[in-house]
Formats: sequence, structure tokens, C-alpha cells
Amino acid sequence: MPVCVTDVERVPTEIVALYNDAESSTVHEAQGRKGLLAAYMTPIYRPAKIAGTAVTCEVAPNDNWMLHVAVEQCRPGDVLVVAPTSPCTDGFFGDLLATSLRARGVLGLIIDAGVRDVATLTQMQFPVWSKAIHGQGCVKETVCNVNVPIVCAGQLINPGDLVVADDDGVVVVGRPEAECVYQKVSARLAKEDEKRARLATGELGLDIYNMRDSLREKGLRYVKQSEDS
Repeated sequence: MPVCVTDVERVPTEIVALYNDAESSTVHEAQGRKGLLAAYMTPIYRPAKIAGTAVTCEVAPNDNWMLHVAVEQCRPGDVLVVAPTSPCTDGFFGDLLATSLRARGVLGLIIDAGVRDVATLTQMQFPVWSKAIHGQGCVKETVCNVNVPIVCAGQLINPGDLVVADDDGVVVVGRPEAECVYQKVSARLAKEDEKRARLATGELGLDIYNMRDSLREKGLRYVKQSEDS
């Protein structure tokens, strides 16, 4: 029987806050190149950036009934993550549901399906990452699960996990790993700042990353045009 879990443990807010300035690509790299949702998950407007805790929701194809159930389970700082039980690009979500989510302090929506009312959502500045934009409406007939583990755009997402989304995509960090992963994110950001400063002075990536010997071993030769002819 379908269930709606009401007592989800979330990543602590103080840990979530650390990720507010972290890019999804950096988080993906820092945690061993995992957790990145499929490339088709793109924001409906740019720039867009959120970091929050997942409320997960299953929906049947062409049926958005469970989104209304999921809204009730949302708290301030949450991100609603939605996956259909079979592939579907219909417009499950629009400005009315966005208004309801915003009233509960929800930061945004991640949906492996379609959305509509994009102009209004953009005007509202309610961020959405979706598989498609499609005006097709939905029915309300089928009961599915809320706040259970789901697979969204190729990644397993558990309720309460950390979700970071921006213009580059969407990445999930498991709730038990969130604090440890941020330590790696912080270290990576520090290294990037150092390299950025060196590059700004004119130093080459070839030297910063010690690439010359490897390129030579792979057979790269530097020649002058006059010599090559």
C-alpha cells in the first residue's frame, strides 16, 4: 500500500547553510563524482541557485495528485523532488502549486517530468529544474508514495538528503555524508581560489598541473612551422 512518511530526519540546517555558496559541479567532484542528476535536468530560468533538504514524491504518469499530499509534508528550507513511476513529460506543476510551496517556505522543485506556467514561475522567481516544459495538464486519480526513497533523473534520493541545484545542474548528497562532504567541498574551493589567483597572474595550467611530462610521454611534440615543412 502507498505511504506518506511524516517524520523524516533532515540534514541539519546549519550544515545545509554551508552549501549555499557551493556550486553543484564542485559538490559533485568533491564527493567522488557521484550524485549528479541527468544532464536534461535544467533550470527553467537563469540564474537559479538553491541548497535544501529533499521531500520526495512519486507520481503516476499524467497524474499530479500526490504533489498536493507532498506539499503538506514540506517545511521551510525543503526542496520538493518528484519522479514519475513511468517516464512522462506532462505538465505536472504550475504556478498554483508553486504558490502553495512558497507559502510553506519551500526553496524550489526538482522534477523528472514536465512543468508549465513557466512565464509566471519565472516572474515569481520560484526555481524549478525539470526534464521538460509542456502545457499538458494532469488528472488526480492515482495514489503513490511520499517521503520514500526514489530514483530521480538517474540518482537515488532519500527523503532528508541534501540537494544542491544551480545553472550547471542538480546534485544530491546523502544525509549521513553531508557534513563530511562539505569538508571536501571547502578544501576544493580553497584550492580553486589558489589556482585562480595563479592563473590571473599569467601562470599556465600546463605548469600549475604539471602536465608537460605527461604530454611528452603521450607523444606530443612542439615544432616550428618552418621545421615541420
